[in-house]
Amino acid sequence: MAITPSKTKTAPRFALCIKNKDCDDLVIRKIYRVLPDAKAEKDHYLRVIDESGEDYLYPDVYFVMLELPEAAHRIFGATRRRATAAA
Repeated sequence: MAITPSKTKTAPRFALCIKNKDCDDLVIRKIYRVLPDAKAEKDHYLRVIDESGEDYLYPDVYFVMLELPEAAHRIFGATRRRATAAA
């Protein structure tokens, strides 16, 4: 009998924007959702859902990664679901 690896869901990650040079779709001091992208991170970029609502790559120096408590993850997730439903 083969054992299949369980699919583990990665916890959402968030980052605080600290720089937005020539990036109209980033707001300084705003928290953004960071999507997994190992290749981009290896090249010092983060895949972020920006103000356009789409995900784009930005230099990692534009952000500070945040560790949020579980309650904050639930709030950010609920906000994102409401915004998606309204679109």
